[in-house]
Amino acid sequence: MKLHTILKYIAYALGIAGAILALMIMTSDSEGLIDNILFVTYTVLFIVLALIVIYVVKGLFAGNIKKTLLTVGLFVAVLLISYGISSGTDLDLAQFNAKGLGITEAISKNVGAGLIAFYILSVTAIGATLLSTVKKLLHK
Repeated sequence: MKLHTILKYIAYALGIAGAILALMIMTSDSEGLIDNILFVTYTVLFIVLALIVIYVVKGLFAGNIKKTLLTVGLFVAVLLISYGISSGTDLDLAQFNAKGLGITEAISKNVGAGLIAFYILSVTAIGATLLSTVKKLLHK
């Protein structure tokens, strides 16, 4: 059996288990079930992250390593540019700290950098999709 088929069945099983636990939480008043579903959630998250790492490492050795490293380097460059652009001082932190949240300028800068990186990557993905579509239309 191929690895893809095995993973597909695992995904179905985890989806069914999650749906059953979600229905159990919705139909009962017990707070203890929330702990169970959180345990299942963390387990599924660990499994998914492990599978992603396995596929990435497998893809590195099966594919073009130079292209992969270039892509990772561009992603890191976007993160560094986003961090450099983000100021962390464009928000009044007093109202957050008055509520006891403990938001600092460093946290604000990290959040801003994440948002800017998201915007850059989103625009890049949309642009690449549009460019690919236009190329396909022009070559027909």
